[in-house]
Amino acid sequence: MRLALYWAPDPADPLHARGSAWLGRDAETGAALAQPALPGLDIAALTADARGYGLHATLKPPFRLRGGWEEALEAARALAARLAPFDLPPLAVQDLDGFLALRETAPCPSLRVLADACVEALDPWRAPPGEDELARRRRAGLGPRQEALLARWGYPHVFEEWRFHVTLTRRLSPAEKPVVLPAVTAFLGDAPAQPRRVEAISLFTQAAPGAPFLIAQRLPLSG
Repeated sequence: MRLALYWAPDPADPLHARGSAWLGRDAETGAALAQPALPGLDIAALTADARGYGLHATLKPPFRLRGGWEEALEAARALAARLAPFDLPPLAVQDLDGFLALRETAPCPSLRVLADACVEALDPWRAPPGEDELARRRRAGLGPRQEALLARWGYPHVFEEWRFHVTLTRRLSPAEKPVVLPAVTAFLGDAPAQPRRVEAISLFTQAAPGAPFLIAQRLPLSG
């Protein structure tokens, strides 16, 4: 089993329905969803990786479980109980290193505080990454600080290397981006920019390699 702590829109948030439909799967229910058409492009292929992970922004990256599920769940609940809700800035579709993702449109220090706390709190239940996983991370080309983060936390993009993003596509080619960017922006409509609060974190689980991630628990922030 792999676990992850993510931010995911509340089921009542219009972004949950629209974003899940864009990806083609609801991570809350596991249901497959009809995707919009993209003239000349295969939207299922463009969103395949993101669909497997579900609509989310990473807080604690996926990790293999070491120890008991109940203990890890209790640690996540205790973390949520000491964190306070906060307002999330409006989101917008942006290009992130060739991927399209929802990003915040104004600084939000509370997001970084939340992500840092999630990385630390569940780390005692993270099994170390295998050599294959380490090699795969390093193929992307890591700087010295990212290499140090990978060695200590099992992932190179945490703490000061972390960026809030809700992934919507794979990396696009120069020909694909002018088609996909306006299409996803129009499909999501005003849902990303609507006011919302971060009131919970979600514990996602992956039952086996290659299986889709599902929301196992939504944990209210009550600090």
